[in-house]
Amino acid sequence: MSSYPDILAIDPMPDVMRERLEKIFTIHPFTSLENLKAISTRIRGVTTGGGSGVSTEIMDMLPNLEVISVNGVGTDRIDLNEASRRNIRVATTQNTLTDDVADMAIVLMMTVMRGIITNDQFVRAGKWPSAPLPMGHSLTGKRVGIAGFGHIGQAIAKRVSAFNMEVAYFNSRARPESRYRYEPDLKALAGWCDVLILAVSGGPRSTNMVNAEILDALGKNGVLVNIARGTVVDETALIKYLRQNEIAGAGLDVFQNEPQINHDFFSLSNVVLQAHQASATIETRAAMANLVADNIITYFNEGKVLTPVN
Repeated sequence: MSSYPDILAIDPMPDVMRERLEKIFTIHPFTSLENLKAISTRIRGVTTGGGSGVSTEIMDMLPNLEVISVNGVGTDRIDLNEASRRNIRVATTQNTLTDDVADMAIVLMMTVMRGIITNDQFVRAGKWPSAPLPMGHSLTGKRVGIAGFGHIGQAIAKRVSAFNMEVAYFNSRARPESRYRYEPDLKALAGWCDVLILAVSGGPRSTNMVNAEILDALGKNGVLVNIARGTVVDETALIKYLRQNEIAGAGLDVFQNEPQINHDFFSLSNVVLQAHQASATIETRAAMANLVADNIITYFNEGKVLTPVN
């Protein structure tokens, strides 16, 4: 039996992470709760993804758990109160993916507003120049509302400002250091803006925060972009509004029940779909994997994590 600490890997590890951790720790891929019973008392650390988190059932089975290192920034599937009560340190890969996620928000906004997918299909179908080209909408001068104004929301604001777009934000609290206007009411923000970009955290507080009322306020010319969590949007309402052209369009990187998403999205021409790819660049995923490893290694060497949540 190895004298190194035992680590439970809930999600498959990227090669760079696995190669580093296997030199120091005994790694146990999670297969089932039943199989976990045999090693549960040996597990002192967990690696996981933001989408998987650590279920209550798994956490309850690990009496000697000391640290959870998340490959992502989402902690909505980890009971942080219970982790705090048990003095389990939780770390994420915050700041490593900010720029790429903000970039994806811009890509989705531009793709919807300029009709990039529609135009690509138009050309591939051989309709150019025999039919009129569909026209998109200018970004310049449009109003962008950002829901959630942490690192990612602020990075989005910086980017859209470069297009001479006006910015306001909704957040749990105002950020006095920011030059952008704070709007404490999400419905009011949706009514003001042309593009509503979601960058809020997941969890019960934000579940279905974008519902029919918010979509009504966004209106027929409004565009919704979601790079936050699928749970933030009432998808039944969103599909209805898209189908009936009650909003102009949507760019979505995240969904409820992903990857088994609602097939009704597939028949809609005014929505652009991505497979939760906002942070999916070679550079960022390598940086994230290394930070997950760094957090685990630093904890067992120094008793701390580099990017703590609690």
